[in-house]
Amino acid sequence: MKIFALVTALFLMSFLTYSEDWGATGHRATGEIAEKYIKKKARKKISKILQGQSLALASTFADEIKSDKQYRKYNAWHYVNIDEHKKYGDDEPNPYGDLVTGIDHCIKVLKDKNSTFEEQNFHLKLLIHFIGDLHMPLHVGHKEDKGGNDLQVRWFDKGTNLHRVWDSDMLDHYGMSYTELASNTEVLLPEDIKKIQAGNILDWVHESQQLATKVYASAEIGEKLSYRYMYDHFETLRKQLQKGGIRLAKILNDIYC
Repeated sequence: MKIFALVTALFLMSFLTYSEDWGATGHRATGEIAEKYIKKKARKKISKILQGQSLALASTFADEIKSDKQYRKYNAWHYVNIDEHKKYGDDEPNPYGDLVTGIDHCIKVLKDKNSTFEEQNFHLKLLIHFIGDLHMPLHVGHKEDKGGNDLQVRWFDKGTNLHRVWDSDMLDHYGMSYTELASNTEVLLPEDIKKIQAGNILDWVHESQQLATKVYASAEIGEKLSYRYMYDHFETLRKQLQKGGIRLAKILNDIYC
């Protein structure tokens, strides 16, 4: 029984390693923001594939299916490990795939005219989620600490880890719904939007990696984080949600227009 309990515990630890990625509020905000930038032609096709679901509602599907073991093979697609002073591709690839290969696969399926409706529906929901994950900086974190999951800190008086602080603790403390977050984004000029949408997936991975380096430096193990941390970093988090939505819209417009 003791051996069984130990094996079970280890399995659960490995399964939960990357269970957090913006949380539901962050993903839904990203999806809602993307809606503002979807072109009419793409919107009609997306609505048909999602059977009327909004991007916000579809955005959490990839997390919801984690409870079903038949979808466990997609768990590794939620993140990509890149250690400091390295870039994507320097290390041996994860045999189970990663965030970059997951996004690329979804786009390939969605562009394939021979894909079934079920394949289109499934991979569109995954893509919406993974673009959100890409903009949570610690999903481009270090393997040794599981993207900040092993870096224990305190959020006010509650034990947590650095990954969760960026995933959900700051968002929960701020107290806005996903629709409020989406409707209170920074006002951008057309040239600002064009700049955000420039580049490709690897460029955006590199950008998140650079931000992850700053996040790692923002707190020490065991440190108590509270109002000052919110003051220093919450605007960065909000900008990441906005960037994720704008870039998600670009990818969907490229696919469906």
